[in-house]
Order: sequence, then C-alpha cells, then structure tokens
Amino acid sequence: MTEVNAVSVDQLTTDMAPNEVYEHPVENQQQQQELQVEEEEEEGVAGPMPLQLLVGNGITTGDLKKVHEAGYYTVESIAYTPKRQLLNIKGISEAKADKLLSEASKLVPMGFTTATEYHIRRSELITITTGSKQLDTLLQGGVETGSITELFGEFRTGKSQICHTLAVTCQLPIDMGGGEGKCLYIDTEGTFRPVRLLAVAERYGLNGEEVLDNVAYARAYNADHQLELLQQAANMMAESRFSLLVVDSCTALYRTDFSGRGELSARQMHLARFMRTLQRLADEFGIAVVITNQVVAQVDGISFNPDPKKPIGGNILAHSSTTRLSLRKGRGEQRICKVYDSPCLPESEAIFAINSDGIGDPKEVISAPI
Repeated sequence: MTEVNAVSVDQLTTDMAPNEVYEHPVENQQQQQELQVEEEEEEGVAGPMPLQLLVGNGITTGDLKKVHEAGYYTVESIAYTPKRQLLNIKGISEAKADKLLSEASKLVPMGFTTATEYHIRRSELITITTGSKQLDTLLQGGVETGSITELFGEFRTGKSQICHTLAVTCQLPIDMGGGEGKCLYIDTEGTFRPVRLLAVAERYGLNGEEVLDNVAYARAYNADHQLELLQQAANMMAESRFSLLVVDSCTALYRTDFSGRGELSARQMHLARFMRTLQRLADEFGIAVVITNQVVAQVDGISFNPDPKKPIGGNILAHSSTTRLSLRKGRGEQRICKVYDSPCLPESEAIFAINSDGIGDPKEVISAPI
C-alpha cells in the first residue's frame, strides 16, 4: 500500500506543469514558516524572528538582502520602522515597502491586547541582579529587561561599577538572577576594566575567561561613532543571544561634540535618535539597556535646594529612560541609590556598597546622609 502511494505521488509530480512544480515547494516553505512561528508562540520561545520568514508573497531573498545591508536584521525591525525610512533603502519601491510592512505585521503582534494579557507578559519579564540584595529589592527584582535604565550621579558614586557587575550577572542562569545571555559594552570615557569582571566572575564561581569572551566591548570616540555602534550591535544580537547592553556614558561625547546654544537643537535631535535606537533594540531583542549619565550643577539662586545637581540631557533623556536612578556618595564604601523616576517603582532609597568583588550589600549599614 505504501509503494502504491509513493508511485502515485511521483506520477502526479511528473504530470504537473513546470510552474506548478516550482510553486509547490514555495507553498510548503511558507506553511513550515507559519507552523514554526505558531510552535514558538505555543512554547513561549522569546526571541527575534529572522528575516527569512518574510520570503514569499512577492518578497524575494534579493529584497531581504537589500534590507539587511541597510541595517535591518529581524522581522521586528521591519515592523517597527516607518514606511518613509524603508523607502530610503536603495532598490526598495513603495509597493515593496508596503509588502514588507504588511508581511511583517502578520508575524509581529502590533494591535490591541487586554490589560490582563499584558499583565501576564510583564509578570514573566526577566530581571538581572545588581549583586546587592537591597538594590534588587528597591528595583523589585533587579534591572528590568526590555526597557532602559538610567544611572546618574557625580563621579565616584558607583555608576561604572554597577555596569561592570551587571556585565557578569547577566550571564548567570535565570534562577540565579541572570539573563543567560552575553553583554554588549559601549565605553565612551575609557573606564572599562576587564579585571573588575574577573573579580565578579570569581565571586559567582564563573570561569573568568568565558565571562570575558561573552562581553563584546567597543570604545566610542564621537557621537556619530556611538550611534554607528548600535547598528553593529543589532547585527550581533540577531546572530547570538544577548541579555544586556551597557552605554557608559551616553552623554559624555555629546558634551564635547556639541557646544553652545547654537548647537543645542542639533545635539538634542542626535541624542533623541540615539535613545530611540536604544529603545528599539530593547523592544526588538528583549534586552536590558543600562546607560549612565553625568550631572551638572544647577545654579538657580535657590539656597534651600539640598541637591543642586541635575542629570544632563534635558527632557529628551528624561522621557526616553524608563527608570531613572539617582546615585550619591555615602560613608566609606557605601552608596545611596534613589528611584528618581519610574512608571511602577515607588520613590524610595537603598544603600549598597562597592566591594572588591563588585556591587554588594554594606557590611554595616550606617544612616545615609541627607
């Protein structure tokens, strides 16, 4: 019985017209792609979808190659991009841009959902431990993935030390407070020190060499280069699993590349584009984005202001960051972290310490100075 069926299939294939023989595997490929997406959704597999899922229905591999060369590496990146930006890609017509957006929107959910479903999704978000239990409690578990967390404060408040610790803890298993992924580290001030990662890795019992191999480091030398590095980061994230992106600091180069009020508008527009790209990466790949920010003295003639320092970047940075944390010095190795702005965290403080093996809890809690 099996042999008869096999012969019948061969005969049917032979009797088909050439065009029908060519279209048959394409239909099977589309069906397999749809089944793959459905299976991943049922299994709860999170991750960006490759561009190959868009092949078919008028979209060729040549079209996807043009899109890939323009810096779009996933289906999500197509779905989140305005049509006019796709039209800027050489070789992509208006009809082709409409087709790309149409097919991408079928795979990426971009419509309404109930608050119940969104609440369930948020309850499943992964948080990355900071190394300090008190700081994790303040953040309700740790640094949240899929959003931007900003750390600001004057020098020696622990901004870079938190970033170094997170670069290691993001590699831990999820049940240990990690993200089971690699880290991308963009350094604009030259403060990155691999030896600090080795100390944190030893604390958690990790192999130091493997930890360093899992951190992709780049030094940014100007604001344009800083933005270009995010393009490279997107390509790397599409090929491997990353759970954290660090930019230390995101504003240092803007303070030197743009000067005076005459370039203020250009600076803010460039900064807005940089922050929007960061948020797109967080949405697209579900990574945690941690940026550090500098402060400036606020001279407004108000003598009773207890803390005259404010974060730079203006409203652009304030609206772009999901969670803003203010850091200040304590006594000895202690530092105080305060929730400056957050959509869900209460305005409260936590005391942490900078130890030889990274961020941790203070051995003896001393009342924080006001």
